[in-house]
Amino acid sequence: MKFTYAATMRTCYVASMVQAIINTFITLLFVTFQHDYGISLEWIATIISTNFMLQLTVDLVSARFLDKVGYRRASVVAHILAAVGLVELALLPEIMNPATGIAIAVITYALGGGLLEVIVSPMGEACPTKNKERAMSFLHSFYCWGHMTMIIGSTIFFVLIGIEHWQILAILWALVPLANAFFLSRVPMAPLLPANIATATIRELFSKKIFYLLLLYMVCAGSAELTVSQWSSAFAEEGLGVSKTVGDLAGPLFFALMMGIARVAYSRLGEKIPLHRFMIFSAILCLACYLTIALSPIPAVSLFACGICGFSVGIFWPGTFSMASKTIRNGGTPMFALLALGGDLGCAVGPAVAGFVSGATGGNLRTGILVGAVFPAVMAAALLFYRQRKGRE
Repeated sequence: MKFTYAATMRTCYVASMVQAIINTFITLLFVTFQHDYGISLEWIATIISTNFMLQLTVDLVSARFLDKVGYRRASVVAHILAAVGLVELALLPEIMNPATGIAIAVITYALGGGLLEVIVSPMGEACPTKNKERAMSFLHSFYCWGHMTMIIGSTIFFVLIGIEHWQILAILWALVPLANAFFLSRVPMAPLLPANIATATIRELFSKKIFYLLLLYMVCAGSAELTVSQWSSAFAEEGLGVSKTVGDLAGPLFFALMMGIARVAYSRLGEKIPLHRFMIFSAILCLACYLTIALSPIPAVSLFACGICGFSVGIFWPGTFSMASKTIRNGGTPMFALLALGGDLGCAVGPAVAGFVSGATGGNLRTGILVGAVFPAVMAAALLFYRQRKGRE
């Protein structure tokens, strides 16, 4: 069977969904880990940080070796690591110290997640498409659809089978990256840059002032997205007093839906809406959502703000990648890897700050999210600074 570049794009879509599975599945089990294994809120925050700090390390290392290894080989290995990590998550806590077993599993699939973070966007960017900005936004929307599929599927499983059998579900989710690894070994791979264009070195990238601003965007994007996304289920359960099923549906599911809507909307309307203006609007909306989640005395309003926050952060990640591709045209693999590093740094720092602040204030997640509002505030300020600078130029 002969595969086309359309099949390559489909494997990129599934790879984005795999990223969502490995980043989000464990968040549905935070309260279960606390109750069944006696794992503290601070240790859970450490697990989140471990996941994204390892992904960050892979981002940094892959900037140097990925072009030599090749995207096909690296993408297959990334999916296998994701599958093995999910299987370890199911098995290791039952045969060794639970906290240690969970940490080992997180380390394994974090290595795969780090590779996927670097690989997916360049693979999609390299495929022949008419409008790169819109195609990138649509590609990143599949992270949201993967997030939603995982939450809906997991919730149905927990209701019908029981959350006490979550280990079976972890093994079932491992089948997704295994299947995609098979197709990735066969689809065509397009070069990221034409043969006559030399890829920028890391030193060249850091010699450009705009690159530092793009990195700041990515740090804020990762922090603003994951701080609410990672803690929304636990926030709904513990802070708002709703059941786990309602917490999962009203928290991360609503968040993912709105984030996906934002990305698909821009992929369809991007020609009519300037990217930078839409990102500024989104950053200000994100800040308003954070403040509402943390300060509103009405639980329903806080939950609604969690969902709208998903819409507000939707354009940050793909929008920054698109801006980078347009402003640094020879960035290549090093640029995508370093931008992914910045995003993963934000993904590690944001939820960890919220978790540790919450733990220090007696488990008050509202306080942690209030402190996390600094990230969308910085994002808005940086975007406005760039617009003002471009206006002067």
